[in-house]
Amino acid sequence: MADVHSPEVRSKNMRAIRGRDTKPELIIRKGLHHLGFRYRISPPELPGKPDLYFPKFRAVIFVHGCFWHAHRCYMFHLPATRREFWKEKLNKSVQRDQKVIQALLRKGLRVLVVWECSVKGKKKIKRELLIDGIARWLYSENVLSEYDVNGLWNY
Repeated sequence: MADVHSPEVRSKNMRAIRGRDTKPELIIRKGLHHLGFRYRISPPELPGKPDLYFPKFRAVIFVHGCFWHAHRCYMFHLPATRREFWKEKLNKSVQRDQKVIQALLRKGLRVLVVWECSVKGKKKIKRELLIDGIARWLYSENVLSEYDVNGLWNY
């Protein structure tokens, strides 16, 4: 299937995609701040610059976009054009994510990945339930977890 946009429009759209302060990230930040949690945003001294760092809990949270981090959910679709380019690009992103998570775990930090599909989209989790689940995770002993439309997964 051909792209519905011209190359110029597609390029403009891609440039507009932000790496931080995304809508899902802001929803989570505001919800946790409202509950009294204090955090640092993208501390440069930590591997991968996590979206949120909670020094008190020795925990970090990544808010991953389902497309850019190749989450296998209903929101992820590999583009029909330049498939090999996108496969390679997204595979590198997934490998980099795994290396960053391992580096953070070696530093003694706990890691939670919150997927975009849990925050927005037709199957999103109710905001209060999502924020409450993240808060419970912060107080838990779980070292590595993911939150997606199917709930919280501990590894």
